[in-house]
Amino acid sequence: MAATEEEPEPLTEQLDVARGLENLPVSAWPPEAGPEPFQYTPDHVAGPGADIDPTQITFPGCICLKTPCLPGTCSCLRREKNYDDDLCLRDAGSEAKYAEPVFECNVLCRCSDRCRNRVVQRGLQFHLQVFKTDQKGWGLRTLDFIPKGRFVCEYAGEVLGFSEVQRRVQLQTIHDSNYIIAIREHVCNGQVMETFIDPTSIGNIGRFLNHSCEPNLLMIPVRIDSMVPKLALFAARDILPEEELSYDYSGRFLNLVDCEDKERLEDRKFRKPCYCGAISCAAFLPYDSSLYCPLEKPDVSEEGSV
Repeated sequence: MAATEEEPEPLTEQLDVARGLENLPVSAWPPEAGPEPFQYTPDHVAGPGADIDPTQITFPGCICLKTPCLPGTCSCLRREKNYDDDLCLRDAGSEAKYAEPVFECNVLCRCSDRCRNRVVQRGLQFHLQVFKTDQKGWGLRTLDFIPKGRFVCEYAGEVLGFSEVQRRVQLQTIHDSNYIIAIREHVCNGQVMETFIDPTSIGNIGRFLNHSCEPNLLMIPVRIDSMVPKLALFAARDILPEEELSYDYSGRFLNLVDCEDKERLEDRKFRKPCYCGAISCAAFLPYDSSLYCPLEKPDVSEEGSV
C-alpha cells in the first residue's frame, strides 16, 4: 500500500499593523487578536488648530551635488554631523545635558538619496511587533538586534492646536488611554516652541510604545521639510531581539530628573500607576498638568466685541 503524503497545514495570513505603509510589515502577537482598528499614517497629518501643515515643504535644500554633506559646507548641517558612518545618532546616551537640533536633508536638497544625513526619512529599518503585555495593554517590541544610536521609529499622528488638545484631554476618563504628547523646545530669547501630537485615531506604531522610568529609547525632534518636527525615537543602548521598546513619557532627555520633576511626583491627582518594573520606577506615569487647566476662551473686550 502506497504511503500517502500529509497535506501541509494552510498558512495563516500575517496581520500587518502598518497596512503596507511602512518599509517593513509590523506583525502582531498573538496573531488571532490584533489591536483595535485605527487609521494608519506613517507621517504627521494636520489636525484641528494646527498652525502649519506638516506635509508642506518650507525648508530650502542644500546644494551639495559633487561633495558629501559636511558641516561648514552643507546648509542642513549647521554645527556637526547628525549621524556617524553607521547611521547612529551622535551623542546618544552620552553625558550631554540636552538634545541638540537635528535637521536632515530634504526633498529639495541636491544630494543623493544615499546621503548620510538622511536617516529618519528612510523609515523602518528593523522588524517590529505589536504585542499584548500582561498589565500595560498593547506594547511594541523589536524582533531584531538594534545597535545603540540607530533610528527605530517615529511617534506620528495628528498635529493639534493647544485648545483642541485641552478639549480632547478633558473629555478623557481615568480609564482611557492617553496618547497625546506635548513637545516643548527651548529656543533663543527664552521662547518655547510647542508641538502637540495625538495618534489616538490617526497614527503609526509609535502609539503602542509604553512608558518606562528606565527607557531604551530617546525621543529627538528631527526636522526634514518643515518646522513641524518628526518625533524620532533612537536606541539609547543596544536593544536585544524580543525586548520591549519604551521611552520616557515626560520627554526628559537621557532620563535626567530635575527638582521640578521631583516635585511633580508628589502630585498624585489624575495620576495613573506605572508598571514598567524598573528599579527607579516613580510608581506613576508622567502627568502634564498644563493640559488640564481651564479651557481657553476668546478674549472679549468691555464693549462685548471679540
